[in-house]
Amino acid sequence: MDIATIIGLFGGAMAIVLGVMTGPSGIAGIGNIIDIPSVFVTVGGSYFSLWLCAPMSDILQLFKILGRTFKLFDFGEAAIVENMVSLSEKARREGILALEEGLDDLDDPFLKEGLRLMVDGSDGNVIRAILESEMAQTEARHMKYINLVTQWAGFGPGFGMMGTVIGLIGMLQNLEDKSSLGPNMATALITTLYGAWVANWLFGPMAQKLIGQNASEMNAKEMVIEGILSIQGGDNPRVLAQKLLTFLDPKTRKTVEANVLKD
Repeated sequence: MDIATIIGLFGGAMAIVLGVMTGPSGIAGIGNIIDIPSVFVTVGGSYFSLWLCAPMSDILQLFKILGRTFKLFDFGEAAIVENMVSLSEKARREGILALEEGLDDLDDPFLKEGLRLMVDGSDGNVIRAILESEMAQTEARHMKYINLVTQWAGFGPGFGMMGTVIGLIGMLQNLEDKSSLGPNMATALITTLYGAWVANWLFGPMAQKLIGQNASEMNAKEMVIEGILSIQGGDNPRVLAQKLLTFLDPKTRKTVEANVLKD
């Protein structure tokens, strides 16, 4: 569970509630920012606009994709360095063909595919081309859903303005009732508020988290490619380790470096 997402959701909600409660209207003001019809217009309207943007199969997967923002993903960058160094040492001792042993037991399909190509004697350029194509297709699938979430965030303010206009129309039709102008104006503006929430509190930040997850996964896959090509090229395990350590953040790099570069 990614606690940061939980903190962001509840923290943002509490910041809004506390901001209202500490204002001039105090606790009574909470009810002033709750309006179910405005939710229908902003959240519902912006969501169903997505159905005009993508196939139904993609839209039905969208909430599952949003669920990824509540999960922590470890793409094993540190383990990749250690595993690649181990495979490099084995290849230097016993030859590349020895890496075929235990290949079927690997959990990472991308690593398995790359090692299989190497063991089969494929050219390095061919291995890179195939694996980079696999990376590109994986990233394209990720970005398809990330773009949908980003579009949802972008549609929210627009539907917020639509709701405000709808509310203003209703208000202008009852101008003879002067006492209702203030409350009606406040209700009309709530949809603008909800549209801002959709964009800046919910789906905009969620899209950014998904982008970060995608970047981490692509970084791990790039490490696999560099490691496999380094093994195929006969690089010294220490040289391979130095190449892969550049992909890690300073803190993780220091820890892994102590393990793989020890004398």
